[in-house]
Amino acid sequence: MSCESPEEIKECFDKFDPSGSGSITTNSLGDALTQCGAKVPGFKVRDICDSYKDGVISFDEFLKILNQVKTKNNFKQTIKPMDEAKKIHVQKGNEKGNSWTTHTYSEEEKLAFVDWINFRLVKDPQLKGVLPIKEEGESLFKALHNGIIMNKLVNDSVPDTVDERALNMPDANGKLSIFKIQENQTLALNSCIAIGCYVISIGAQDLIDGKPHLCLGLLWQIIRIGLMAKITLKDCPGLRALLDEFESLEQLLAMSPEEILCRWVNYQLNKVGCKRVVKNFTTDIKDSEVYAHLLVAVCPEDKGPIGLEPLNIQDHTRRAEMVLENAAAIDARSFVRARDIVSGNQKLNLAFVANLFNMYPAMDDAGEFEIIEETREEKTMRNWMNSLGATPRVKYIYEDLKDGLAILQLFDKIKPGCVNWSKVNKPPFKALGGKMKQIENCNYAIALGKEIGFVLVGIDGNNLHDGDKLTLALVWQMMRHYTLSLLTHDGKILKDNEIISWCNTKLEEGGKDSKFAGFKDPSLANSRAIVDLIDVISPGHISYDLMTAAANDDDKFLNARYAITMARKIGARIFALPEDITEVNPKMIMTVFACIMSVGFAKENMK
Repeated sequence: MSCESPEEIKECFDKFDPSGSGSITTNSLGDALTQCGAKVPGFKVRDICDSYKDGVISFDEFLKILNQVKTKNNFKQTIKPMDEAKKIHVQKGNEKGNSWTTHTYSEEEKLAFVDWINFRLVKDPQLKGVLPIKEEGESLFKALHNGIIMNKLVNDSVPDTVDERALNMPDANGKLSIFKIQENQTLALNSCIAIGCYVISIGAQDLIDGKPHLCLGLLWQIIRIGLMAKITLKDCPGLRALLDEFESLEQLLAMSPEEILCRWVNYQLNKVGCKRVVKNFTTDIKDSEVYAHLLVAVCPEDKGPIGLEPLNIQDHTRRAEMVLENAAAIDARSFVRARDIVSGNQKLNLAFVANLFNMYPAMDDAGEFEIIEETREEKTMRNWMNSLGATPRVKYIYEDLKDGLAILQLFDKIKPGCVNWSKVNKPPFKALGGKMKQIENCNYAIALGKEIGFVLVGIDGNNLHDGDKLTLALVWQMMRHYTLSLLTHDGKILKDNEIISWCNTKLEEGGKDSKFAGFKDPSLANSRAIVDLIDVISPGHISYDLMTAAANDDDKFLNARYAITMARKIGARIFALPEDITEVNPKMIMTVFACIMSVGFAKENMK
């Protein structure tokens, strides 16, 4: 295979990191590179490994190695995709310097994402004349150039993430300066991170340049998050019916969307008497039999009936096309084309099924039961963990952190090198003694927290393993430490009172009337101090005519959403939500000011 997007590379890397430690051994390097499409002679692999005396290679180090072996100072290609028919090759480089890099991308994915963007955004008045995007050539990547579509797609997946009033729009002649485009793309990237995208080795300039493999990788993450967002008990209580007799609701919350969707498909197949069992969205769906029965099962009465006539066709491509005609009859044809079903394209088939579920869940009444709903704080922490590349992705904090591995990965992110992976117990965990091994990992995580200086009174490994709410206290302190680590003065991490003092001094120096006594100050609810600080750090960015008097909750929300959007636009990586500001959540407000302050530090250092 050929892995090009960071997400695909990470998936490939994780195959050689079964423990989820975030590292692979030097013994696995050659195989990992081969899996990513880079065939490197054994003697060269050994030369590379000699530089890693501890025998361990982190993901960031692997990315650098992969990039080095991909790049050659001539026209020869070091990456040869196995499936040439499905890949488009793009050469980027400097002819004079004779330096070229070859990347590939999936034409099928490009077409699917074009269709989805056109479908979801075509009615947006600000995109008139831009949409629909043409399927041919690099029209998609040119359309993404100014950052407007990427921001709007983020909002489509997670509403209210971006205040679209803050977007830089082209003038009457369709012109937009490169500086304004850079701001839009910076906002897009920081908004992607805020919703839990793993953005690595992607900068605003990459999106401006329309680098296909990076654009498609980011688009997939945004689209996937939106598609999977409603596969929850809150949105579909009937999911409870997918549990086995001895499974709990907490276990359902911890399941991956793929696993839930497989169970949903099998549930629907059973309803219509189909004996097939789906375990994946690749080989198990290639003959279209599953999809034919699934559409019969979920078809609403006012749009049916849908029959099984496609199964009378022996040619799989034609059968798939007939199945998709049935999907179109209920307005559910999306993402896949006939060849994508026959070839078993995992991403696109997953997206097709997820969209079908969102439109027609067709689940029976689950009766009365207490729905476990993710809190706003839990969602924010989960997005933060996923943005750092937690493997596998965290779906439900209290279940996914029970073995301690994700927590230890995050410790290695917030304080690189602090985890001794030789002390970590790795899966698979046996039924006998496996629980103790997981608790040992959790105890190790608590010990690391105490070494860093976290306040963890009354918390031990058992609390983490049992899914205790105290888990959130540890995760919050990790997030806080990570945020404050961006702010150092003379090698020391700044404290809350120093952040408050710095912000108030800047406000005063900038001639602003706003100030605040602390992160619990009620006056912060109107977002004025945040907006004023942004204006001091990056003069001219704030449009004060968009700020309301904050006379009611709705107006306060508008101010907060605008403040967060503008902070991201100038480069601040903020995870807080507008409600955190309007309700004056001191913990999250601290992170807002700290992230803006880090941008201020960066600008001062550039002078």
